[in-house]
Amino acid sequence: MGKKVKKESETPCKETFEALPVESKTPATTVLLLSSPEEDIVIKACEAIHIFAEKGDENKVSLLELGALGPLCQLIAHNNKLVRRNAFMALGIMAINGDVKKALKKMDVIPQLIDKLSLEEDTVVHEFATLCLASLSVDFVCKVQIFDNNGLPPLIELLSSQDPDVKKNSLESIFNLVQVAQIAKYIFDYQCRLAFHELGGIPPLLELLNSDFPDLSDLHAEALRVLANCLRDSERVQLIHKDGGLKRLIDFLLTSNVSEIQTGAVQCITRVAQSYENRKLLHELNLEKTLIELMSVSEIGVKTATCQAVAAMSLHLASKDCFRDLGGIPAVVQGLSSESPKLREATTQALSNLTYNNHHNALAVYKAGGHEILIQLLRGSCSRTVANASATLGNMARQEVVRCRILSHGAIHALVEPLNSTDKWVLVNTTQCLAALVCDTEARAELLRAGGLHPLVNLLQSHDKDVLNNACLTINVCASDEATAVEMCKFGALELLQEINQSVNRRSSLSQLAMMSLLDFNLSVKYSLTGHLAFSDIINDGFYDAGKVSLIFYFKTLRFQRVLFKCAASHYRKKKDSDKEKEETQSESPTKKALKMMDDGLLRVLVKEAKNSILPLNDERERYAALARLVSEVMGGAVKMEKLHEFPWVLHLSELKFQLHSNIIPIGSIRRGFYCHRALLFKCLADCMGMSSTLVRGEYNRAWNEILVFSGNPSSHGHSSQPCRFIIDLMHQPGSLLGATTPAAVQYQTI
Repeated sequence: MGKKVKKESETPCKETFEALPVESKTPATTVLLLSSPEEDIVIKACEAIHIFAEKGDENKVSLLELGALGPLCQLIAHNNKLVRRNAFMALGIMAINGDVKKALKKMDVIPQLIDKLSLEEDTVVHEFATLCLASLSVDFVCKVQIFDNNGLPPLIELLSSQDPDVKKNSLESIFNLVQVAQIAKYIFDYQCRLAFHELGGIPPLLELLNSDFPDLSDLHAEALRVLANCLRDSERVQLIHKDGGLKRLIDFLLTSNVSEIQTGAVQCITRVAQSYENRKLLHELNLEKTLIELMSVSEIGVKTATCQAVAAMSLHLASKDCFRDLGGIPAVVQGLSSESPKLREATTQALSNLTYNNHHNALAVYKAGGHEILIQLLRGSCSRTVANASATLGNMARQEVVRCRILSHGAIHALVEPLNSTDKWVLVNTTQCLAALVCDTEARAELLRAGGLHPLVNLLQSHDKDVLNNACLTINVCASDEATAVEMCKFGALELLQEINQSVNRRSSLSQLAMMSLLDFNLSVKYSLTGHLAFSDIINDGFYDAGKVSLIFYFKTLRFQRVLFKCAASHYRKKKDSDKEKEETQSESPTKKALKMMDDGLLRVLVKEAKNSILPLNDERERYAALARLVSEVMGGAVKMEKLHEFPWVLHLSELKFQLHSNIIPIGSIRRGFYCHRALLFKCLADCMGMSSTLVRGEYNRAWNEILVFSGNPSSHGHSSQPCRFIIDLMHQPGSLLGATTPAAVQYQTI
């Protein structure tokens, strides 16, 4: 009876177990069954867990919490193949979950996973073992464990597996091993790429590009991702090229019909083309022709990637010409009209590189109508597109014909807005483009009318070296006209440039050149700041000597002193329209009115006298000597060196100021002049008569003039000897020429 009951009780259980699938039991019960001594039950329990885990992350986490990982990690090493297979299936599905991956990291399961990658093992085991490794290899610590446990060789072998899932998982694992991570981990990634190549991983990788499995697009994508990382190193590229790998990759660009795969393949090529040696190899393989063919593909992603490849290859001089000779430039220009912002950006980058230092390509872009669209893209585009477009226009503007056409389409106005950008390369390329465009008076006037000078001057506040240098370059070009130079000074250009030139870190030859160019139209300021006027600096109506002053002081008093220009050195009193005169007079203060009415009539008399008496003289030296004597005579005559302290020039100037009720003294009124007054009058008169002279300020009211005269007689061939530089004495022995480096000259310049 007892036995019968036991038998009856056992039989129904056995029938129930066989009739109902294990997965119908609760997860907790199923996990417990993993530890059953009966292999059939373990097999079904693993299968049930696999099915349960497939249904979502919540189930995977639930199994983790129920302790399924421990038994499964033991079962993947079971002697029974079916147990191992099902255990791997369950573990592989669970390993996709992030929480499960964290738990697996602590269980040292990687050696067991790698041990089951041998070719003798079941394909299903391979699939789910590699799935586990693909999930774990995202973590750097796991990557090191896989590499240290020799996981790379079996993964490479499995690239030749007949199963596409095994290939895909193996590829993903390898990709995670060879991809570049953080800088601190770069050495390890490099070691992995080196080992991958040395273990023969490239050939099977390239073979995968010819895979014809239903999910070939996934395989191709994974293969290209791995290949792209392997192509980071020029040394690896050379070896791959020797094996025919580069040629196969280029051929694959046109054979694939899947746009995503084509895009990935082109991106691989772009990565290869980052070094000169690699670009040379790709050029020898006629890559340019293939890229031009790809430009006809309608898919935007492919076109974008192709333009990026063209941009990279255009850094190679021979490739630039090749793209043009094969008729590729018009095809690239078409990308400018795309509705895709990414394609427009890539296109402008390609055109920028194609036209850099290549006037033939610049002309080809112009003939294709590219300049018109590029100007349009300066407005409302992303920063990189604006930067690339302005760079391209700047490259094209170096040809006069093209420059004129660019200007005719409103390029100056379009470039004003980018001057207010905060993007470095927008500012660098925009200013460079402007420097190329504003090389004539009309273009500079247009920039002034468009309001571009103010934001241009503001760029002098930049602490970026490239932006600052290009701003100085453009300001130097704009300073070629008085109107633009004066306008930039109103915006504080001279103050900013002086500040820059006083900084050891910010100053440059360009900032110094820009400042001198502006000062050429502000000779009064130039003389106050630098203490020197060159032969080419011609004093005009309105020049005054304010003494050695700081730039800040000058700008604080500029608006007041500008009405006094005529009081210092009036060569010619220009008549003004009577209505305009009345209007200006009514708007001025009483002090300004009084000072403006002052006129240096005595200076005009001196100019006339000098022209009549000196210009008729034939000998050059005698003309200079006669002018020196005239200046000395007007300003009190010769004064012996030892009598200088008795010369009453200070008292005389005080009397003039009192008589004029002003600190501004017309130069023609001075009858007791010191070095500084005589030198100014000499320079003024010499410039009026077309005679070369400098004006140099010394210390303690000293100043002098340097002149150039020929020291010998004309040669038998009719050519004069080389001119020599002299300082002309205006104080002690008027008319004497002192060699610029002689002791007498030094004594004249110092006390």
